[in-house]
Amino acid sequence: MAEVLRAIGLMSGTSMDGIDVALLETDGENAVRAGAGATYPYTPSERQLIAAALHDAADLRERNERPGAVSAAESMITGAHAKAVERFLVEQRLTAAEIDLVGFHGQTVVHRPDERLTVQIGSGGDLARETGIRVVADMRAADVAAGGQGAPVVPVYHRAMARALNLPSAVFVNIGGVSNVTYVGDDGGLLAFDTGPGNALIDDWVACQSEAAVDYGGRIAAAGRGAFEPSTLGRMLSNPYFDVPPPKSLDRNHAWNPDLEGLTIEAGAALLTTFTAASIARSSEWFPGAPAEWLICGGGRHNAELMRLLKVHINGPVSAADEHGLDGDAIEAQAFAYLAVRALRSLPLTFPGTTGVPEPLTGGVIFEP
Repeated sequence: MAEVLRAIGLMSGTSMDGIDVALLETDGENAVRAGAGATYPYTPSERQLIAAALHDAADLRERNERPGAVSAAESMITGAHAKAVERFLVEQRLTAAEIDLVGFHGQTVVHRPDERLTVQIGSGGDLARETGIRVVADMRAADVAAGGQGAPVVPVYHRAMARALNLPSAVFVNIGGVSNVTYVGDDGGLLAFDTGPGNALIDDWVACQSEAAVDYGGRIAAAGRGAFEPSTLGRMLSNPYFDVPPPKSLDRNHAWNPDLEGLTIEAGAALLTTFTAASIARSSEWFPGAPAEWLICGGGRHNAELMRLLKVHINGPVSAADEHGLDGDAIEAQAFAYLAVRALRSLPLTFPGTTGVPEPLTGGVIFEP
């Protein structure tokens, strides 16, 4: 039996809201014992720097290029993650010596797998030096270089959770800036892909129309129910992306081209929230069978209006991951701890059914402190 390691997973997603940190004890296979989790929000200035980096990275063509704000953002991301690890260890009364390794996702600024290019900024080497802990980083690059989509990379962890919950089949929906699903079949088979927008369109619209950064609890969208033309939603759902067979993945800034002209903030939020829910529901068109349960993870599950709409649009049982004893805010961070252990053991991270890579493939780069 493989050794069980104590790992910390770090996740900073396309919502750009903060750093999720989670503790996991695992052998990288079936042994998964989740520990504490925490989220450390970015400051407004840090969010602005990440947004500037996304803008300046738009024309990036090489993985090692760091144009404009990208270089400063990489330094900030690394430092913020080091501080997050240090703070987490203090809060959990742990020392660096008690942690075997850290799984570091970094911050995605470019994801164009059709060009075999994906860039997650953040220095694994600097993070290892600053924390004094071995770090596994850059877990998408090998997949993209081999012709895979590079996303989602979390499905192998979803399968481990489905086994732990004794679910015969399940769909895990992660709603961050972009939404993605993992279908776990009763035979353990995996199918995973990005479904469409998550929180990003809603957040960007609300931030543009008000001083709020997000639609807290979905209250703005709820106030706009029925205030948009259904034909507008229909046009958005005709986006060519939805007809592309999986595996497939998205950049945060994919051109959805929503027609929001003349809409109030409430009506616009209602339209975009409905679009997110309906696009997630459309993912079932690609499933080989009806799942026993849809488990909703990520920040989007805190949006009560989005959760209501998911239950309207999805044909099947829908519940927040927390209703199954999981920490829905920590699952992605836990997954990067799990992936780090798998990378250390040279086990596959991605599969033909999750990213379209030709064969099961390991990945990640290991940095010693």
